[in-house]
Amino acid sequence: MMAGGCINVNAPDKPIVINLNISITQEVVYRLDNKAKAIIQDNPGIF
Repeated sequence: MMAGGCINVNAPDKPIVINLNISITQEVVYRLDNKAKAIIQDNPGIF
């Protein structure tokens, strides 16, 4: 004789939020930093 089981799956009340802003911001800042260094090196009298 097999015993039947019941499994309930409920959706969460709040939407699932995945925040990817941190890595995108770090990448943009890193790229701007490298560009700024290159511009300053190419134009030492800019400041």
